[in-house]
Amino acid sequence: QNYYFFIKHLIFVLMALGFIFFISFQKKEVIKKIFPYIFFITLVLLFLVPFFGLEIKGSKRWLEFLFLPRFQPIEILKPFFILIIAKILTSNLEKSMHKKYIETLVILSVVLILLIIQPDLGQTILLFSTWLMMIFISGVNLIILTFFFTISLIAISTLILLFPDKFGYIFLRLKSFVDPSQGDNYQSDKALESIINGGFFGKGIGEGVLKDKVPEAHTDYIIAVISEEFGIILIIGLILIFLILGFNVFKKIINETDNFVKLSLIGLISIILIQAFIHIGVNIRLFPTTGMTLPFLSYGGSSIIGTSIIAGLIINFTKKNNKIN
Repeated sequence: QNYYFFIKHLIFVLMALGFIFFISFQKKEVIKKIFPYIFFITLVLLFLVPFFGLEIKGSKRWLEFLFLPRFQPIEILKPFFILIIAKILTSNLEKSMHKKYIETLVILSVVLILLIIQPDLGQTILLFSTWLMMIFISGVNLIILTFFFTISLIAISTLILLFPDKFGYIFLRLKSFVDPSQGDNYQSDKALESIINGGFFGKGIGEGVLKDKVPEAHTDYIIAVISEEFGIILIIGLILIFLILGFNVFKKIINETDNFVKLSLIGLISIILIQAFIHIGVNIRLFPTTGMTLPFLSYGGSSIIGTSIIAGLIINFTKKNNKIN
């Protein structure tokens, strides 16, 4: 029982390594041909969640089949969502960019509506932010970008006001973040306290207490657990690793001539970096609680597999002499 999470996590890590190697060795032509079908399948699975999903702590985010363990469809959908957006924005040169933006906005809206129904605030913010990054890089007019952002804020505010029972928790989280005395900040307070108590070099492996005090410490607050046991120095090291990863990918993008590959890489690395820094920001109370996992490190099979697909695509798209015709 003591090693349950370790063994389960190890199994998913080994599976993730298999996905990384398998995807990284595929030809780009094959990936370009099959990813729309995978996107459609994962979108259908996401559509099934509100009807057949498992409800845990008030949220329906998981599916479970007889032959498969419990999983979150959105985690598998994310990398293929990025590819489909990149495909639309870089194909059909005769079509105006405004029409392409509308097409991507329709796809984004469908996915976000399905996420809001669950509800899943963290993934909603993550996908919307990544989509904004991709259309900004594609050369969108800043006025249009501002319009999209404003409409989204109005839509979210309307949902909170019209359905306070389902979405009122968003307002409560924002309220407690601005004024900690107005809400329940037990988990956030304990996470920040653990980071402070860990100091520069930490208490030592296994000596932290946060994992016993906070229910989702191994997922939503893994960075605080690491900081408490290994110190701030390791957190700085992890941040540097993410920054170096981003730098190396963007360095490859500069020399890339294929627009689909270029925009896909921007989306793939953006979603990892945005997710990582939102997770870290929540742990140090820089952002309100979102329930965001830390890529590559947080416990959770769906998260690890989804991140491994992203990593495999990044490796594939940055290999030398691997171009799409």
